[in-house]
Amino acid sequence: MTKQIKQDKACHFCVNNISEVDYKDINTIRRFTNVYKKILPRKRTGMCSWHQRKLATAIKRARTMALLPYTNK
Repeated sequence: MTKQIKQDKACHFCVNNISEVDYKDINTIRRFTNVYKKILPRKRTGMCSWHQRKLATAIKRARTMALLPYTNK
């Protein structure tokens, strides 16, 4: 068996030089939720901790404003 080298994922917002995560930008936010509309963890998305916290806040605000659903059903 050969070892597979794990590639480090880069933070989407750091790579694209986006400083603020906007809750009104639904197309970007939707990328970081799964099919059940749960927030994906950092390990899965490769986000840095600062942007992950900002992303979680933006998703929660978008849910409150009814821009994103709480559940898939």
